[in-house]
Amino acid sequence: MEISGFKEGETRTLQGKIFHQLRETLAMFLYLWVLFAFFTYHESIVLAERNISYVPYGLAFFNALVLAKVMLGLEHLNLARKFREKPLVFPILYKSLLFAIIFICFNVAEKVIMGVWKGKTVAESLPKIGGGSPAEVIIAALIMAVALIPFFAFRELSCVLGRGVLGALFLHAHAIDSQMQHFNLNQPRTTN
Repeated sequence: MEISGFKEGETRTLQGKIFHQLRETLAMFLYLWVLFAFFTYHESIVLAERNISYVPYGLAFFNALVLAKVMLGLEHLNLARKFREKPLVFPILYKSLLFAIIFICFNVAEKVIMGVWKGKTVAESLPKIGGGSPAEVIIAALIMAVALIPFFAFRELSCVLGRGVLGALFLHAHAIDSQMQHFNLNQPRTTN
C-alpha cells in the first residue's frame, strides 16, 4: 500500500508512517478548524442580528477533527485518479467540490443525530443549509468548495514539486533562489 508522500516501493518504519499520518491529519485539521470557525462566527453574527443566541464554537473543533480524518481516508482512495494526466486545475476543483458535498452530508447527518438525540423527529432535525432551498444548498456547497481550493491547490502542487519543496518556498527565503534555479524560473518563457 502506498502512503501519501512516500514513493512506491519505499519502505518506512511504522513510527515514520504514524508520524506522517499525524502530520497529514494535523494539517487538514488546522485548515478545516479555521474554516469552520469562520463559518460558525459568521452564522452567530447573522443570527445575533435577529436576536438569536448561537454559540456552538466547540463543534468547529470537533467537526474539523472528524472530517480531517475522513478527508485523509478518502484521499487515500485516489478519488481523483481519472484526472492524473490532466492539468492540476481539474483534480483541485474536483476534490474541492467533492469534499464540499461530503462535508454538507456530514453536517446534515450531525444535525439529524443531534436532533434525534434531543427527542425530535428526523424531519424536524434536518438543517436548513443556506436557508433550506435547493439553490441555497448549492450556493453553500459552492462557498465551501471555493474555500477548499487553496488547500487542495497546495496539496496538489506539493505532490508535483516534491515533498517539502512548496513548504520551503513559502517558509524559507533562501529556498526561493535555489528552487528558481532548479525550475529555471528566472529565464524568460519561450513560446513554440
